[in-house]
Amino acid sequence: MAQSSSPVSGVAERYASSLFELARQENSIARVEADLGRFEALLDGSEDLQRLIKSPVFAAEDQARAIAAIVTRAKIAGLAGNFLKVVAANRRLFAVPAMIRAFRRIAAEHRGEAAAEVTSAHALTPAQETELKTTLKKVAGKDVAIAVTVDPSLLGGLVVKMGSRQIDTSLKTKLNSLKLALKEVG
Repeated sequence: MAQSSSPVSGVAERYASSLFELARQENSIARVEADLGRFEALLDGSEDLQRLIKSPVFAAEDQARAIAAIVTRAKIAGLAGNFLKVVAANRRLFAVPAMIRAFRRIAAEHRGEAAAEVTSAHALTPAQETELKTTLKKVAGKDVAIAVTVDPSLLGGLVVKMGSRQIDTSLKTKLNSLKLALKEVG
């Protein structure tokens, strides 16, 4: 697998790999994945939490205390809870979203699935998710685990990332392409 040269992706890969190995030893991959998903949902729903993990202004102790309180309140225990606390103590919270994506990818590969990140303008219905998984399975040749995020700025359509491939059918991209084409003509 090709690794990105980004320092964040390197950190994320190392942490995610370590967490995966611990989860595999304890037979708790699914639980850790679910707990990380819950933390990711908290992160997506809170600008304050995003600021906490991204801003270097907060002291390591403050970040560690805040994360400990959040995981306790959200009932994220065990490996995932301890993992998030260690990440905070090591001043690596900025890479948590990438760590979660890397963990999902590693877990999907372990299950014999391909992992896909899907960004949609609106929440997908279960029927739409099933249809998307079926379509992606035909492309990948194996089952596909999808992680869906919602980005209303897309206006419509989807952006699907699977491995090194990206398929962008968003209305936002189509409008930007049209705008560029019109500038070239005029």
